[in-house]
Amino acid sequence: MRLIIAECSVDYAGRLSAHLPRAKRLLVMKADGSVLVHSDSGSYKPLNWMNPPCTVSMVDPTDDQLSVGVTQVWKVQQTKTDDLLMISIFEVLSQFEHELGEDPGLIKDGVEKHLQELLADQLHLVEEGSSIIRREYFTAIGPVDILMRDANGSTIAIELKRRGDIDGVEQLTRYLELLNRDPLLAPVRGIFAAQEIKPQARKLAEDRGIECLVLDYDSMRGIEDSVPRLF
Repeated sequence: MRLIIAECSVDYAGRLSAHLPRAKRLLVMKADGSVLVHSDSGSYKPLNWMNPPCTVSMVDPTDDQLSVGVTQVWKVQQTKTDDLLMISIFEVLSQFEHELGEDPGLIKDGVEKHLQELLADQLHLVEEGSSIIRREYFTAIGPVDILMRDANGSTIAIELKRRGDIDGVEQLTRYLELLNRDPLLAPVRGIFAAQEIKPQARKLAEDRGIECLVLDYDSMRGIEDSVPRLF
């Protein structure tokens, strides 16, 4: 990763033409070959950029460019298209280069897998005295998030979502139809659990005899709500 603060102008030629007049900007040259041009205002998005694969080469400034103070010109050429980014550098104010290594990628907090793990360890939130049969109980049409037994030994199938909508209810309905054909499991009742359940999904679930359970993710993780509430 190379970061350069420079006074520059930028010209783009491709499916359209664009020009950024002379100004101080941040130039980012990433290890994957991409080049990005950022300003200190506006959104997080770059003003202009070139996606990989591309090549970066230094070309000599023309006489006209030299006369206005251009010291170097970067030619950023897209390998698969005719897209071209020409960055004219007037002055490099600062630059920094460092090898960042391989990034593990974004790990999203609160995804369904984590909710599943938390709820499997806190079945009392569903019903006191219940016990787990299996997480990710595989069926011919896909895995049921949690299969458990209540205190009376009856089977419960739980479908987990971050945001519960009609599709989730339909999915659980199909699981219940299949599971109730198994004499070792039947009768199986369903619980639709989510951090947030849309009104239409709740109505459909209740009409089909499926219970709804709203999960407090922070509470399940042992995080107290710091926001003062009147109720």
